[in-house]
Amino acid sequence: MNLFKSIFGNSDEVQNTSRVGWKPLTHEEQLNEIMTESVEKPVAIFKHSTRCGISRMTLKQFENEYDLHDKITPYFIDLLENRKVSDAVAHRFNVTHESPQLLLIRDGNPVYVASHGDIFADDLKRYI
Repeated sequence: MNLFKSIFGNSDEVQNTSRVGWKPLTHEEQLNEIMTESVEKPVAIFKHSTRCGISRMTLKQFENEYDLHDKITPYFIDLLENRKVSDAVAHRFNVTHESPQLLLIRDGNPVYVASHGDIFADDLKRYI
């Protein structure tokens, strides 16, 4: 298991070492907060699988590009620990579940949805 974590990491490591300032999305009830919050400021939701190398590479690329600290509130879902929350996101925002996946929520609606190699932090600037 330690070898596995050293290769792919885990959600605690991502949240503690990232310069993005992720808020963990661990409860379905938080979706109501996100809906309200997105009226004042866009909210990003990054869905990540710690068992997937592509997800890890995409996350690192996103974090390296990210420079929207005061413009977006970023949330992070560890899919292995919070699959029900991820499913609730897909249902609430009427999107197909994918991993990795990035949603940008504005005024309670998804205005940007991307997955895998199509996830770029710079793309979010169009929606701010």
